[in-house]
Amino acid sequence: MNGDFLKKLYHLEGKSVLITGAAGQIGRELCRAYLECGVRVFATDVDMNRMKERLGKLNNDTSPDMVFFEMDVSKKKSVIKTFDNIFSTYGQIEILINNAGVSCFEPFEDRPEESFDWVMDVNLKGTFFGIQSYVNLFDKYKMKKGAIVNIASFYGIISPDFRIYTDCNRKNSEIYGATKAGIIQMTKYFGVHLADRNIRVNAVSPGGIYNPDNPQGEDFIRNYSLRCPMKRMANDKELLGAIIYLSSDAASYTTGQNIIVDGGMSCW
Repeated sequence: MNGDFLKKLYHLEGKSVLITGAAGQIGRELCRAYLECGVRVFATDVDMNRMKERLGKLNNDTSPDMVFFEMDVSKKKSVIKTFDNIFSTYGQIEILINNAGVSCFEPFEDRPEESFDWVMDVNLKGTFFGIQSYVNLFDKYKMKKGAIVNIASFYGIISPDFRIYTDCNRKNSEIYGATKAGIIQMTKYFGVHLADRNIRVNAVSPGGIYNPDNPQGEDFIRNYSLRCPMKRMANDKELLGAIIYLSSDAASYTTGQNIIVDGGMSCW
């Protein structure tokens, strides 16, 4: 085997990808990875300045083939406008990564309705709006095939172990887990519903990811590592293989699936 075999198997070079939440920790690594795979990147985020600050150097140093778009995934009009703009200006988008996501951290007894709605709007409605807009344009532009990857979470299938959070106030919320469970179910629904259109829909559910820019507490990292079979947190690059696989032609017979990348945590 040589490099040509892998290029043909994955068949990514020359394609286009739209990534939501591009300024975030996972989003930034996804932009970098797809650029290195020869894919044109349409980076979208609600905060244009933050996106340019975090991704601008990557764009200049790696490739000129990344374009920024300000988009609020929780607003249907914003999503439709951005998708229409990209399709009409640049042509087809072969890959959609629904990566944008938020959480809230108040004690659930004190959770205001605004926090609940915000997480629902970004995580669940935002994923739906992205799929809806993509499919409508897929039909309009008579595309032959497409791939959608939704970023869920292992907290969509298990509950957080709150014994881990001894020095960390960012305790995961019930609404975050509920929306991620919804994304996993939505993935199954659209995996079935869009199969006849030749659009594959899959999800990746990360476990705990170490954040070097805003590190978790030392006790949290220690407790999480003791709880995890692989005895450590993930780094953001360890998600790339699953996401790139699901978006590529190597996964041509894979749809409606959820790949859990959590070091075995959900196996207990």
